Amino acid sequence: MHSLPLFMKLTHRPVILLGMGEAADAKRRLLERAGADIRTEEAADASLAIVAIEDEDEAQAAAERLKARGVLVNVVDRPSLCDFTLPAIVDRDPVLIAIGTGAASAGLAKALRQRLEALLPDALGPLAAALGRARSAMRVRWPDAATRRRMLDSALGEGALLDPFLSAGPDEVDQWLAEAPEQESDKAGFRLEIIPVTSADPDDLTLRATRLLGQADMVFHTADIAPAILHRARADARRSYSAQAPHWSGPGLALWLCGKQEEQA
Repeated sequence: MHSLPLFMKLTHRPVILLGMGEAADAKRRLLERAGADIRTEEAADASLAIVAIEDEDEAQAAAERLKARGVLVNVVDRPSLCDFTLPAIVDRDPVLIAIGTGAASAGLAKALRQRLEALLPDALGPLAAALGRARSAMRVRWPDAATRRRMLDSALGEGALLDPFLSAGPDEVDQWLAEAPEQESDKAGFRLEIIPVTSADPDDLTLRATRLLGQADMVFHTADIAPAILHRARADARRSYSAQAPHWSGPGLALWLCGKQEEQA
């Protein structure tokens, strides 16, 4: 990744904003939505700064002075001077989806945001809030973290009761908690899935392979598997490197999953 996406709480925190005009006004509105304490003096005590000065030399000089103080700086329309960039945002509070292109194309980020805005229902925010309120009840129902994750994954799956693309909301969360079993009685135990890998491009994975990678508890792989493929697995899934592939032949992955066997797709 060219950058690490982070969500920073700015409520009541000072942020320096330098410049005037449309670009500065747009950044001001964004900072106000985030609850930041906007300071317009370069000497203000802050950890972040946005420089929206139109003059190239003035903007660069201001950025250099701020960076010399240890301030992280965004310089509008000058990605080479930026310590951080501001993404296009889909806001379904408390759900936030940030879209960045590494400053390659703000137009592309906007187009992606507009597509996602149309796809994601307004009920997504209330669903997230309800799941947050239900966290303690889920821990009581399923004390084991792995079991809790699998039960929630199942409920949020495509076509399931809490499918976030089907306008599920707080009522469905209450229904799920009332009806969900305390034990994973329908599982068939752990199973091994073999996923052939035909190229280093993750877009060449089948839909089933992509889905299984996202569900796997452990991923066995050999050295010839591209990192881009492994990145499609859950971040908390354990990785195991093997010099040889004892359980399968040819380039591929062995995935260790817990749950019932799914239909082939």
